[in-house]
Amino acid sequence: MKMSLRRAGRSSLLLAVAFAASCGTSNECPLGSCPLTDLHAKGDAEASAFMARYDQGPARAIETHPKETRLRDLRQLTFAGQNAEAYFSFEGDQLIFQSTRADLVADQIFTMDLAAGGLRLVSTGLGKTTCGYFLPGGRRILYASTHLDSPVPPAAPDPQKYGYVWKFNDGFDIFSAAPDGRDLRRLTSTPGYDAECTVSPDGKWIVFTSMRSGDLELWKMRTDGSDLTQLTHELGYDGGAFFTPDSRRIVYRGLTPAGGEQEAAYREMMQLGMWRPGPLELRIMDADGANKRTFLANGASNWAPFMLPDGERVIFSSNLHDTDPKNRNFDLYMIRVDGSGLERITWDEQFDGFPMVSPDGKFLVWAANRHGVRPRETNLFLAELAD
Repeated sequence: MKMSLRRAGRSSLLLAVAFAASCGTSNECPLGSCPLTDLHAKGDAEASAFMARYDQGPARAIETHPKETRLRDLRQLTFAGQNAEAYFSFEGDQLIFQSTRADLVADQIFTMDLAAGGLRLVSTGLGKTTCGYFLPGGRRILYASTHLDSPVPPAAPDPQKYGYVWKFNDGFDIFSAAPDGRDLRRLTSTPGYDAECTVSPDGKWIVFTSMRSGDLELWKMRTDGSDLTQLTHELGYDGGAFFTPDSRRIVYRGLTPAGGEQEAAYREMMQLGMWRPGPLELRIMDADGANKRTFLANGASNWAPFMLPDGERVIFSSNLHDTDPKNRNFDLYMIRVDGSGLERITWDEQFDGFPMVSPDGKFLVWAANRHGVRPRETNLFLAELAD
């Protein structure tokens, strides 16, 4: 995998501006024709000028924490705004991620060419998006978006009223698109939150989190949206799922309320479409939902588990070392799926989360607050992962 990450020349941006041409006649944008689609018809100079506003320059080498001995050749990929959930393509040559930067008022989906450094906006620019992912072969991409529910991004919960909570907006649905963002196809249309979508390495299935049953459960469907199957049924938050490299199992985060006050509080928050972060367990199950088991339950908030190519170890984010959720001090850890070999990977005293290892096992990409210009600014980082 070539990781030169050179600054993209303007010629590489001529095709970089890509928006959905349509959402199908029955699912059109509330504004009618997407107001940004016309940019396809503009000249090269206008297209280049448009994308230039989102270009933050080339990757920069930075120093790691002295205890981060597994990380080598650390590079910062983004430099302003909020950038998160960066995931490799199955070929390992691109990233897809969500970002609020420049004139964007909410997260939109971008792709980044790791060899050439080219940046491409691939979502509509409307609503709010999350959870971008590639299909094998680079033939299509996925992401969740609220743009059909409303072109205006959903409002965040009032922190004075609710404190720190996660909001699961009803307007999120899952979409498939060509790699440049065109040919947008809606895959889910049931009322309720549908997001957190990832793809099996064999290219046959999408696993995602949905509130269509009234609870946060894991479901799977074919990559065209057919053969919808519910995988989890227990009360509690099941989400953030990834397939294992052989596509036969799924790792995910889960919470099962203990009953009484905890269950009542959880149900109350679900009525509001919210969850107040707290303890989360790491779990694994067969791809059909059978043989569920927990492999990490330590009272901490453990989430974003991703299985390494060896099929034995999982990298994840946790506040194990600082369990006060107000601090949002998360680091990356690694553990075997038999529950052994817990190892801390990052040591920065701020947020480290959303880890993913490249298909060849050589590189790690994640989101972090380190080196931010503003407090809690989140950027993307890439490092060689020493084994």
